[in-house]
Amino acid sequence: MQRLTDEEKLTLKTGAFGAVFMVSNAEPGVLAVFRESFAASGALADASGVVKEALTSGPLPKLPRDSALEVESVVLPALGRAIEILTEKAPQDVPIYRAVVLAAADRTAQAHHGVSPAEADVIERIKGVLDAAG
Repeated sequence: MQRLTDEEKLTLKTGAFGAVFMVSNAEPGVLAVFRESFAASGALADASGVVKEALTSGPLPKLPRDSALEVESVVLPALGRAIEILTEKAPQDVPIYRAVVLAAADRTAQAHHGVSPAEADVIERIKGVLDAAG
């Protein structure tokens, strides 16, 4: 297993945190965002190994805040790149990253009155990128 560079860690973090941000943006609501980010942090805490190190250290990713489309254009490629990085440097952690990202996205959606169709759609797009990469 090779160590990840700071840039690679930030890519993993951008994908994971961005996925949560995409889901919480699917059904906007100021109060909901607090509940959702709290729910997602529980899933991120379940990470281990390289994935945990990447998601819990270093700076927070800077995500665009202007439009959902802009967020997706940053987050979905970051998720794909994160899988490529892990496949190359820590292949045993690929399933951990996939599981953590999907659990965080799912917990975020569940946190506010269950999963809405818009949230389910976003989660499917995230899952599609994670499954296609690697």
